[in-house]
Amino acid sequence: MNTSLPWPDGAEVLPIAPLRPVLDRLASLVTVHEQDVAMVPGLAVTEEEVAADPPPALEQLVDELGGITLRDLPVLTLLVENRTDVGPYTLLGEATSYYPLYETPDTAVVLTLDENGTPGAVYGIGEDLALQLAAPDLPTYLGLFTDALEATLAELSSRGPAEDDTETARTDAAEQLMDAHLFAAILGMVEDVPEAELVAPAAGEADGALALADLRGAALGTRVDPMEVETDGDPLEMHLGWREHGLVLAVHGG
Repeated sequence: MNTSLPWPDGAEVLPIAPLRPVLDRLASLVTVHEQDVAMVPGLAVTEEEVAADPPPALEQLVDELGGITLRDLPVLTLLVENRTDVGPYTLLGEATSYYPLYETPDTAVVLTLDENGTPGAVYGIGEDLALQLAAPDLPTYLGLFTDALEATLAELSSRGPAEDDTETARTDAAEQLMDAHLFAAILGMVEDVPEAELVAPAAGEADGALALADLRGAALGTRVDPMEVETDGDPLEMHLGWREHGLVLAVHGG
């Protein structure tokens, strides 16, 4: 496995056994709907050299699954080959503190990682750089993703076989359905969502943070907008940090 990033080595590897039901469901969906969905091979089964550098804690998972494409659109990526710190990642911290699971030019879904490299909560990041809680952990997110994919494929099937549809129309429909079943709620595409309050840290808890948002027990889709935090410098130079398995979000100054 390529390990060009300075990943910390203190995290336990996420066990594959609890994820087996989700992986089996994904494999079944790929088998039944092979004209619309495909599975990206994991590192242990691919015959090609992969330049991706996933967190060591995901070793067992990425050995089996590299991701999912829907109508050739990447909707789940576990083997990310190119990392960037711009666009939806502008306010995020070091590359080893998060890992992208899905991205468009303006939005992303990321897995948080603590200082030991242990996976935590999953967030969606919208065009305005606000974060929405997608799941409290990666297994939960994978389950929600699989539910959304299953619903999307069922509705695509109701359109008839892929060969009876135009490529563009079916791809557009697939993208819209995945948005409706999953991504819209976690990428800032819906209104009237719950919002987590950003508060000044208590004395002794600052650790350099300007504000904290506690999402422990928050509803999925709960929104946090770091750009609301007042700072003397450039707001785009602020950066985010994670506490409590990624469920407490800290906003630090530039």
